[in-house]
This record gives sequence, structure tokens and C-alpha cells, in this order.
Amino acid sequence: MSDPEAVRPTANAMRRALKRSRDGVALDLTEAAVLLQARGDDLRDLTASAARVRDAGLKAAGRPGVITYSKKVFIPLTRLCRDKCHYCTFVTVPGKLRREGHGMYLSPDEVLDIARRGAEMGCKEALFTLGDRPEDRWPEAREWLDAHGYDDTLAYVRAMAIRVLEETGLLPHLNPGVMTWTDLQRLKPVAPSMGMMLETTATRLWSEPGGPHHGSPDKEPAVRLRVLEDAGRSNVPFTTGILIGIGESYEERADSLFQLRRIQRSYHGIQEVIVQNFRAKPDTAMRGMPDAELEELAACIAVARHVLGPSARIQAPPNLVDEEYALLIGAGIDDWGGVSPLTPDHVNPERPWPHIDELAAKTGEAGFELRERLTIYPEFIERGEPWLDPRLLPHVRALASHDTGLADEGARPEGLPWQEPDEGFTATGRTDLHRTIDTTGRTSDRRDDFDDVYGDWEALREQAAPGMVPQRLDGDVRAALATAADDPTKLTDDEALALLHADGPALDALCRIADDIRKTVNGDDVTYIVTRNINFTNVCYTGCRFCAFAQRRTDADAYTLSLSQVADRAEQAWDVGAVEVCMQGGIHPDLPGTAYFDIAKAVKERVPGMHVHAFSPMEVVNGATRTGMSIRDWLTAAKEAGLDSIPGTAAEILDDEVRWILTKGKLPTATWIEVIKTAHELGIRSSSTMMYGHVDQPRHWLGHFRTLAAIQQETGGFTEFVTLPFIHTNAPVYLAGIARPGPTTRDNRAVTAMARVLLHPHIPNIQTSWVKLGTEGAAEMLRSGANDLGGTLMEETISRMAGSSYGSYRSIKDLITIADEAGRPAKPRTTLYGEVSEERQRAATASDGHLPELLPVLGD
Repeated sequence: MSDPEAVRPTANAMRRALKRSRDGVALDLTEAAVLLQARGDDLRDLTASAARVRDAGLKAAGRPGVITYSKKVFIPLTRLCRDKCHYCTFVTVPGKLRREGHGMYLSPDEVLDIARRGAEMGCKEALFTLGDRPEDRWPEAREWLDAHGYDDTLAYVRAMAIRVLEETGLLPHLNPGVMTWTDLQRLKPVAPSMGMMLETTATRLWSEPGGPHHGSPDKEPAVRLRVLEDAGRSNVPFTTGILIGIGESYEERADSLFQLRRIQRSYHGIQEVIVQNFRAKPDTAMRGMPDAELEELAACIAVARHVLGPSARIQAPPNLVDEEYALLIGAGIDDWGGVSPLTPDHVNPERPWPHIDELAAKTGEAGFELRERLTIYPEFIERGEPWLDPRLLPHVRALASHDTGLADEGARPEGLPWQEPDEGFTATGRTDLHRTIDTTGRTSDRRDDFDDVYGDWEALREQAAPGMVPQRLDGDVRAALATAADDPTKLTDDEALALLHADGPALDALCRIADDIRKTVNGDDVTYIVTRNINFTNVCYTGCRFCAFAQRRTDADAYTLSLSQVADRAEQAWDVGAVEVCMQGGIHPDLPGTAYFDIAKAVKERVPGMHVHAFSPMEVVNGATRTGMSIRDWLTAAKEAGLDSIPGTAAEILDDEVRWILTKGKLPTATWIEVIKTAHELGIRSSSTMMYGHVDQPRHWLGHFRTLAAIQQETGGFTEFVTLPFIHTNAPVYLAGIARPGPTTRDNRAVTAMARVLLHPHIPNIQTSWVKLGTEGAAEMLRSGANDLGGTLMEETISRMAGSSYGSYRSIKDLITIADEAGRPAKPRTTLYGEVSEERQRAATASDGHLPELLPVLGD
């Protein structure tokens, strides 16, 4: 039941709310809380309007009059859990498992036995249910995992999902509880869908002693909402829902629905919402709690339908409704969830599943047809990439109806190989883009799926607005300048912010201070590197809203290089004096996690002396999750394959407030830091970067600088800091009217100067970008604290696709000219800021000025 002390709404309040629901007017939270209390005639009025909304949605989806269900088996992989929910009978303890003759986890044979028997009975879904991270609480769980060779429970989940796919053909649906962003990347390639109940947003039920979730770290509402958002960012078709009657108020229940609506509006990744009624169970702390009444359940379903809208798929478990099927259909559900002919509902074992024939008959009596679906809903099958991993596509296609995307009820699951896609390195598309971007240009200013791939632009606009409001500062700029000149390490955050806002004479003074520090640390030499960028593919579905480089595989400007083309470009670069290749690419769904090893090997085999500076932290995580390796193991293998250092790109702004506006699916700040620190610990050095001038403010720059300085003090692994001014012209977030048009000259000077001041003495090299600023802009930054110009690049497509007008390469003479503009000498360097050999310098000097002719179009 809900809060027994809740005040019943007035008749007028109920009438107004019912009229608004009948008229199709969007409800607010207060009105939703009122309608949750509808009973009797009011409930009939509410459910009638909710049913009309549901019917409109089914018609729009192309399946009017259809209620769906999934034929599944229930695989309780482990009943151990680190949480202590007061109503749960699923979870047990190691001693009880031993007494009953069970292991801490189901064995692979037990898992496959359940799956095979389900497949023989025509099931198509394997629902993996388990407790949250039991190894964190139970030594017996940790011992079992160690004995069987698994790093953690999720590694075992992943392995068993693959075996179920390969040996039975059932489609895994994974419910492992709270997952991190990285966990979602690990599991996405092995399951068409995943899920986790939100349950409630009532924090007090978790934080206060005696609450149903007290003592359960994974039941904190903020944590669970973060999982739902990360799933949306990761393009995972996700099932969630609410549990009603555990002590929440009607307002808290309504808030849970509104939070689900917010997340769905932002990411469009929630494939179904379960509205589940609490049922008290013996031998639990809440055994005396009254059950949620069915009218209360019906009211919640109807309100959920109004709040979430016609396109939402709303489900009620049929074994918890006491055969009141018509009531719930009338309230607006369109799905019965998973029903098993083989396994019990292990979460509600006292409630057997209805027979499917009986469910079909009851559904028919209410005027609807019961149809089987797969664990992934038809809408997500139709969307395809990036919602469905290519490795799962054959398994899903084998069981899906070509006409409807629902289950092909005549299909019987058969095991199919789960493997990396073939032909990952076949050259395709516009492989001459590195050259023609400066002549022909890009085909259009945006990719074809602009309106869908980045999430909901209107919701993003609302999310971005508060963070873009400039702060009013009352800091003493003179005092801050004095501190910076005397000892930059003593600058307080308030003083640093004052300087980041400096303008006019104060900014000039700041740049002089930064330049003095540069001269003390680096001398007058302006360093540069003879390097070639190789962007091996621009196919990517991550959804970075600042990126104009990424394309769908079917877009006119999309391309992927073959391994031989990558090696050819590295060899060409070596011939004209390069000491480094910098290689990065899109997160192509067809490239296996080992592709990065192959790229590094291909370069080293062709040009053994070339320094391989490659693979952003996002690519590292992609490689690790696709292979099932830890980040440390993957980086170790990459180093063995020839990786020498990594670019510290994918950082953008190391503040998730900004990151989740800039990007839909890129790695969070904590994961970027984990990758960088792990690389440094393994002796793989990196650059560091910051992209600024979009939806950020100086306070975000300060936090970014402080984070980088802290990492460097711990690891010493950064070679330099690179300023990356935002190029707005073709950036989706700018085209959508959200980002500002890049940084001002004041911003560029302040960021460069404060990078020198705030990173001193930890990161000695500050690099400016001629690609983004041009000759005069780069020279100005050299007078503002920078000491490095970066590289010749030879080809550069990322900034050029975004709209940079400064070309794709610079000769050595060009870079020397920029240094001359700043009144300083120029000097070549290696990736790690060492001396360049005489042989390399001679090769570079001999070819200077002839780079375009020496870089022919490949694949013509």
C-alpha cells in the first residue's frame, strides 16, 4: 500500500485531473499523484482514457489490437547478493545453498540444461537474473569466481550469455542489477536487451533505518537512475519499471514515472516499463505489509500510460494479478512480459505463471490478440545499429518475423556462432577523404540520422541551459596575478577563476606571466613533430554531439581503410621524415576488439622504427569490452602488438555535467581517468587535452586542469597538454542551436595561459593547435605560454570535417614560419620530447614542401 497517512484528493482536484487526462493534456506531477488515487467510477474514467492512448500507440506501431509476451526461461545464475532488500525471497546465503546441495553459482552445465530444455519447448528468451555483485559481500562467491577463472560476476554472465547464444540460440536478456557504463559496454555485444527495475525514486526508503531498501547500496535511487541514463547513452534496449506498495507516497510514485519519462525523452532507450505490485512474502522483514491492491495497480498503469505516452510499452506481470486480466488490459498495458512454460518465477515463486493458452484466451476475451515477441522489441530491431550489435544480428533475425519484428512463432532456436564480424578491414567508402576534404569538401553539413542518433535535442537544450549561465565573479584579479607571478602552485580556486575570466590589461599581464614561466621551463625553442594522422575509419554510432567526423556506414562520406592502406600511409610518412603516426578512428560496430592490435602490428611490421601513438581512451574501452578483457590486460596486449603511447583525447571536458551534453555515449570522466592511469602504470605515456568553447564555462576549465594536475602528480605519465578549441561550423550540437560558436580569442589566450600556470610544474609542455587556430592564432598562443606546435599531420580530417578552414597539413617551413611570427626558433622533437636523429631530420628536410604530391590518393 501507499502512505496510509496520505490525504485523499478533493473531488474538484480529481475532476480536473480526469478532464485533463480525457482531453490529452500533459499531466504535471501533482495531477498524476491525484489520479493515482482514483477508485470506482473515477478509476473507470481514468482507465478508459488511458486505453485510448494505448490503442493509438499500437496503431502507430503497426500492431493494433495486439498484446505481446515473451516465451522465456528463467536462469537464476546466482541467488547471492550484496544487498539486503526487506521483501526479497530470491536472495539467500552461502550456508543455505550448501545445505541444499547447490553451488554459489549455477554451473555452465546447469545453465545450458535450462536453456536447452527451454529451446525444446519453443522458448526464445533466456532471462538471466542474479543478485548484485555478490563477491563484494560473500567470500564464498569470490572463491567460486577465482576457482573458475572469472574476474567478477559480470564476466561469468558474459561468458554464459555467449554459450547460450552459441549452443541453444536463445536470446539472453540480462538483469544483473546495477551496472557501470563500462559494464554496459562489456555486456551489450552478448545480449539484445538488458534490464533493471528502478522500483522507486523515494530516497527515504533507502536512507532511513527500517526502510525496505535500507542497507542495500544498489538501491539508492540516484544510482539506479544513473544506470538507466548510461544504458540510454550506450544504446542498450532497456527494460525497467516501478514497484508499488512498498511504503512510497503517491507523490513519490508519480515522481518515479516522471523520472522514467525524462530519461526516455532524452535517450529513447527504454523499451518497456513494468508496473509491478508488491506482494508480501513469508520469512521476510515485510511479511506483515499489506499487498498493493489491484485497483491501485490499475490506477498506476493508467497514470503510467498517460505520463509515458502512446509509444511506451507498459507491462504487468500476469502471475501477480489474480486473473484480473481484463482490468489491467483496460488500464492500458500492451504487454504481459516474460512467461515461462518451464521455469518458475524465482522472484515470486509462490505465484505460478499462467498457461500461455489461458493467457491468450483471457486476452482474447478483452478484445485483444496475444502475440509472441522477442526479448528485444520490434522498434529496436527496426532501428538496427547502434541498438543491436552486429554479432547478435544473426541470432535475432533467425527468430524474428520479417514482417512485424515480433517473434516468428514457427521458428525454433538453434545455436549459432557468436563471433566478430567478418571483413572488418575491407576498404570501403570515401577513402580519399584525407585529401579531398580540402578540395571537394564534405557531402553535406550533417549525417543522415541527425535527428535520431544524438538523442532528443529539445531535452538536451533544457539540460544544457543551467550550466551555460556565466558566473558572476568578485575575485581580486590583481591579487591573483601577484600570486601567479610569485608561485602559481599557490593559486586558490577563486583566484584561478578570476584569472580565467581576465580580459584587457589583466589578460595581457596573465599571458606575460605564463610566457615567463614557459621561458623558465622550456627555453625559447618552439618544438614540433613530423607526424602523420591516420584516421582508419569514420564510421561511428557513439553519438558525440560535437563531432562532425563520425558517419553511418551508409553515409556518402563514410569510409574504412584496409590494414594495407594503413601500413601504406605509415610507410609514406616514414619516407618523408616522420617519426610518429597518430592513429584514431570511429567506434565502428564491425571492427573487432582485436582490430587495434592488428593496426599497430601492421604499422610496426611495415615501418619498425615508427612510433605508434594511437587509440584514445574511448577506443581502449571499446577494445577491452569487445574482447572481454580488462583495461589493463587490453593495454598490455596493445603494447605487445606495437603501441608506444596513447593520445589523451576523448577527454573533452572532464566534468560529467558537460560531457553528457556534449556526447550521448562516450565514456564518463571516471572511466577516462581509469584508462589514463592504467596506461601510465604500464609505462604507456599519453598526451592530455581539453576541448573548450561549446557549452562549458571557466569553472569547468578549472576543474579539468585540477584533475589533470592531480593525475600527473600521481603518475608522471603526461607528455604534454594540448588545447583544442571547439570547431563549431558543422558540429551537431551547434547546428541544433545549443552550443556557442567556439571560443573567442580572449578564451583561447586565457586557456593557454592558465594551462601553463595551473599545470606548472607538473606538465611542462603546452601545445597549441595550428589546425584550429591558423598561423596567426597559433603564434599568439606561443606568446601566451605555449611552447609546442604539434605536428605536420600530413592529413587531418576530424577538424576539417567540423569546418576548420586551416587545411590538413603543414610543411616544416610552415611550422618554422609560425615560430618566427612569435619571435622564436623552431626545433623538431619526438613523441616523448626527445631529440630527433640526424637521419630523420635529413629525410624530413629533403621532402619539405612536397608533402601533398608525396601523399597520393589511396584505393583509386
